[in-house]
Amino acid sequence: MTTYVLADTGALTDRSLRHVLRSPDTIITTAVTPIALMLLFVYVFGGAIDTGSAESYVDYMLPGILLITIASGVAYTAYRLFLDLQGGIFERFQSMPISRSSVLWAHVLTSLVATIASVTVVVGVALLMGFRTGASVGAWLGVLGILVLFTLALTWIAVIAGLSAKTVDGASAFSYPLIFLPFISSAFVPTDSMPGPVAWFAENQPVTAVVDTVRALFAQQPVGSDIWVALAWLVGILLAAYAGAVAVYRRRIS
Repeated sequence: MTTYVLADTGALTDRSLRHVLRSPDTIITTAVTPIALMLLFVYVFGGAIDTGSAESYVDYMLPGILLITIASGVAYTAYRLFLDLQGGIFERFQSMPISRSSVLWAHVLTSLVATIASVTVVVGVALLMGFRTGASVGAWLGVLGILVLFTLALTWIAVIAGLSAKTVDGASAFSYPLIFLPFISSAFVPTDSMPGPVAWFAENQPVTAVVDTVRALFAQQPVGSDIWVALAWLVGILLAAYAGAVAVYRRRIS
C-alpha cells in the first residue's frame, strides 16, 4: 500500500512541477516582493534603524525576508489547488485507482520545491547586497530544516484555503496576514523598541522564535531556547493544519 501511495504521489508531483516549470514566472514573482522589501529596508531605512547589534542590517533582516518569501510562495498552492477543483481534476482522480492523499501531497511537495527555489534566489540577491555568514554546514542544514518545516506548516494552511475558497482571489487572500506577520516580530527591529502591547504580541508569536533561531544560526551564536519554541510552534501548526486540510478534503470529495 505504501509503495502505491509513494508512486501515486510521485506521478502527481511530477505533473504539478511540470506546470510550475512551464511558467517559471511563479518563482520570479514570489521572489520579487521580498527582494524589493530587502532593497527598501537596507538602502532606505537601514541607516535609521538601530538593531543594537554590530552585524550589518542585511544580515539582521534576512531571516524575516526569507519567511516573507515563503508566505508569498504558498499562496500559489492555494491558487493551483482551487483551479484543480474548478477544472474537475479531482473528480477525474476519484475515478482512477490512485491514493486520495497523494493528490494533496503532490501540491504540498510542489510548493516545497518551488518555495525553496525562490528562497535560493533571495539568498543570492542578499549575498550581492553584502550578506555574509560564517555558518557551518551544520548550521546551514539547521536553517534549511527550519525553513522546510515553516514551508510545510504554511502550505497545509494553504491547502485548507484552496479547498475552502469560493473565488480565485479568496484562495490566495489568506496569505496576506502571513506576509504581514513578520513585520510585528523581531524580523526588522528589536521587540524591545515597540510599545508594550505590541512588544508582548511580537515576543509571543511564532515568527519571532523562528527569526531569532535562523539569525543565531547564521551568526554562529547559541540558539538557546528559541529553537525549541520555534519547533513547538511549527510542529503544532503543521499537525493542526494537516488535520484540518484532510477533514476539509474528505468533506469536499464525499
